[in-house]
Amino acid sequence: MQRVSKAWVRVDGQEVARIAHGALVLLGVAREDGLAEAQWTARKVAKLRIFDDGEGRLNYACAQVDGAFLVVSQFTLCGDCAKGNRPSYIQAAEPEAARVLYEAFVKNLRALGYEVGEGCFRRHMQVGLVNDGPVTVLIESGSRA
Repeated sequence: MQRVSKAWVRVDGQEVARIAHGALVLLGVAREDGLAEAQWTARKVAKLRIFDDGEGRLNYACAQVDGAFLVVSQFTLCGDCAKGNRPSYIQAAEPEAARVLYEAFVKNLRALGYEVGEGCFRRHMQVGLVNDGPVTVLIESGSRA
């Protein structure tokens, strides 16, 4: 998740989504993920305080700054680079299972009242952003408590 002053996605040269101030979420879905992880991760992303308050501290969540989300599926986040020089994607969910969880994640964010732009699942995309800070955080549902 990256705090952005703007972000966009293009497919085949056409812009398919754009947000102004908010966060770009690159979403990787692993084999062991399920609907509970999609719901937990959406709530976590929505509540994460990565926006500056009046004193410059990371104290505000996206809602407090009238931010939006841009969500892009990215199975390569599940790549294991421990052995050799070519990542292994064995831990990534199969495409149809990943699509269901990607859509559930987006639906959960929208249900929380957010504007959510989307990339195009299983398409080659060009993603552009202006990282604000920069502020980038890694959120893993497997570590939830």
